[in-house]
Amino acid sequence: MPIPPIIVMAARAGWSGQWNLLMGGLGPCDTEGNYKRPVSDHLEAVLPEQPPLHERPAERLPRLIVGRSCPWAHRTWLVHRLRGLENSLSLLTATADHRAGRWQLEPGWLGCSSLLELYRACGTPPSYRATVPVLVDPEGPRILGNESAQLVELLNRWPAQDQAPDLAPPALKESIQSWQILLQPALNDGVYRCGFARNQAAYERAERALTNALERVENHLSQQGPWLCGDTLSLADVRLFPTLIRWEAVYSPLFGCTRPLWVFPNIWDWRRRFFAIPGVADSCDADAWRRDYYGALFPLNPGGIVPTGAELSTLVNSSMPHE
Repeated sequence: MPIPPIIVMAARAGWSGQWNLLMGGLGPCDTEGNYKRPVSDHLEAVLPEQPPLHERPAERLPRLIVGRSCPWAHRTWLVHRLRGLENSLSLLTATADHRAGRWQLEPGWLGCSSLLELYRACGTPPSYRATVPVLVDPEGPRILGNESAQLVELLNRWPAQDQAPDLAPPALKESIQSWQILLQPALNDGVYRCGFARNQAAYERAERALTNALERVENHLSQQGPWLCGDTLSLADVRLFPTLIRWEAVYSPLFGCTRPLWVFPNIWDWRRRFFAIPGVADSCDADAWRRDYYGALFPLNPGGIVPTGAELSTLVNSSMPHE
């Protein structure tokens, strides 16, 4: 027996109200329904001073704490891998606890089992969100930085082996900053503007800006590749990769970023080239991304179903459909 239309309409109205309430906590918006990322307090990123890193035993080295699903943390993880910082900076992976809405430390560290406890142990004010990435010096303990754009620059100056690449050479700093100005709002945040848009018009504005940014990247790579700043891999590439490597796993199906990347052949090749760099694939876990995005973002996935997906290496290394 079909459900009477009046009941369907009432259910839709009720769900719409609840959805807007939930979305208000998940993704704040302006009066036109455009997602606005909340401004978070952060600490200025600084290099540790005493005792010097080369004099410390391994267990007293600073730790970079990341989460597998967080694209902002992924940036810092990539710099850690690309510059081979394993001997001067330990890596700790936090686990997302969807029920508690916080990051857990497994195993614990400095007597703390959650990132919130660690932030408080470092004397961080309550206004600071306990999130990843965060760089912590056990001497104190104290937080050395917790904002990804600053941390990737700090880690590019972190003590490393002589052969470690410089991802922000002086000659490229202006170009890297120009890409940051474009990529951060239109692409890195742009996928969230699509997914957290409160109405159709807001979504269409976000989707247009996202597509325009992809087209600019595509056109640039076709003329001045193979990397965003020409022949040299740089922080500009590092800041873009975490967004585009998550495209098919979460941003396209869950956030409505439905323009397929294979329509941008130069971007497709750029992503494949980056993924092939030693150490990069180890930082990519599509199963964890799907589990955390689909599991945590209830308003976008109220059924809680986590879809399956293609093996990431197979997807990235596959030929484009028109080839």
